[in-house]
Amino acid sequence: MGDTWGVLFGSRLREYRDHRGWSLGELARATHYSRGYLSNVENGRKAPSDELAGACDRALRAKGELIAAARHDAAAKVRDTPWETAELVQKMQASDTTAATIETLHSTIEELCCQYNRRDAVELRREAHEWLLHVGALLRRPVGLKAHSELLVAGGWLALLAGCVEYDLGMATAAESTRVAALQLGLEAGHPEIVGWGHEMTAWFALTQGQFDRAVQASLKGQAAAPNSSVTVQLMAQEAKAKARLGESGLETLLESGRGLLHQLPYPDRPDNHFKVDPSKWDYYSMDIHRMAGDNERATQYAETVILDNTAPDGAELSPMRIAECRITLGFVAGRAGDLEEAVGLGLNGLKDGRQSKVHLRMVAAELDQELRQLFPGEGLVSEFEDALRGV
Repeated sequence: MGDTWGVLFGSRLREYRDHRGWSLGELARATHYSRGYLSNVENGRKAPSDELAGACDRALRAKGELIAAARHDAAAKVRDTPWETAELVQKMQASDTTAATIETLHSTIEELCCQYNRRDAVELRREAHEWLLHVGALLRRPVGLKAHSELLVAGGWLALLAGCVEYDLGMATAAESTRVAALQLGLEAGHPEIVGWGHEMTAWFALTQGQFDRAVQASLKGQAAAPNSSVTVQLMAQEAKAKARLGESGLETLLESGRGLLHQLPYPDRPDNHFKVDPSKWDYYSMDIHRMAGDNERATQYAETVILDNTAPDGAELSPMRIAECRITLGFVAGRAGDLEEAVGLGLNGLKDGRQSKVHLRMVAAELDQELRQLFPGEGLVSEFEDALRGV
């Protein structure tokens, strides 16, 4: 039998293949690996290469779980290795800025970014700020030019993560301060992608605050700062979402441009990293645009696809925030079809406790509330949904 991690990958591969209802032949056609080779990998007789793991992850929309399984991390959960964290902190306190220490730091930060969708927001913010303090302490000490640049990049990603989580928690003022810090770190490091994400956060903040023109401007500014990168796709999505709420036309062309760019980019090593845009994320953006356009059929199609893509074979929700918005979208469709009870039920389900981006969720839920009030004036069920919305 193959190595332990080969068996682990094979088991997860079979689970995801069954979950999607794919045969080995279908997977072979999608990944361009032979059926026999895939069978050997699935049964643990051959170890998966990084290329195979990435191809299978992309084809089965496993959101990094298969890539993690190939690296001996089957569920892509938080790595429980406190000794590694303690050792890294010790090295940083001793001003150890060797290439190995910096590489471990970047790996730690990537793990934190991969926890964004599911980890408790308060805990994640606390840990991101603790690492920012360590990085800041090193930046105040004499280090080599290369190490200084790498630390600026590390600080930039940490500040972006902390700012996003702060905004999720409704801490708008703190989030803006942290965003500005991230943008400055990105500019000082000469890192276009961090700069682009700094503008993306401005677009996101403006969008959820109803400042749609400002959201468009920030999106365009970010695209100019970081062209043809992962963040460009996210910025195009924010531009489309803002323009949809302004009632502008031509959004289908913008969506296609974003999807086209996304498919030109390499599949990310960690699709679950909040600052990487994988192909399945574009369906989530498309859902919002088609919902705003009143295209109920396509909005439903995208919502159901996103829910499926973000549900693991064991039923666990890989991205509770995306699934919550999908349920609210399906509530729109139900309300437009005249089913108030179903619409409110789906809306309440979308507002249930769990990992939430409170400001973003309030925006989408408030749009549902407004539509239900127009469709069903004076109905008690609508008031019930309004009460739940006020509690977010």
